[in-house]
Amino acid sequence: VQLQASGGGWVQAGGSLRLSCVASVSTFTTNYMGWYRQAPGEQREMVAHIDSVGTTNYADFVKGRFTISRGIAKNTVYLQMNSLKPEDTAVYYCLARRGYSDYWGQGTMVTVSS
Repeated sequence: VQLQASGGGWVQAGGSLRLSCVASVSTFTTNYMGWYRQAPGEQREMVAHIDSVGTTNYADFVKGRFTISRGIAKNTVYLQMNSLKPEDTAVYYCLARRGYSDYWGQGTMVTVSS
């Protein structure tokens, strides 16, 4: 499984960005797709994920601000990020879990200025 993440960039606090993750397989053949992030000097942490039947789960620090969804194209997952805060600054990675294996995309940088 290959993943291509995009959509990162620079935005002011309160702004929005939408990240996209294009997979080389249908997302419906995965256990779940997720977004993780890693800030400088910090460990990678889960942001949100969506399973094959559409059940979503969010980290507490993004609830009410971020939304994960699957695109009409069955191999795409999005992360809509609203009300961004400077502490959301990180490299965001797309994850696909298929069976017992995890596959990671290359990451896309999100920078939120105050």
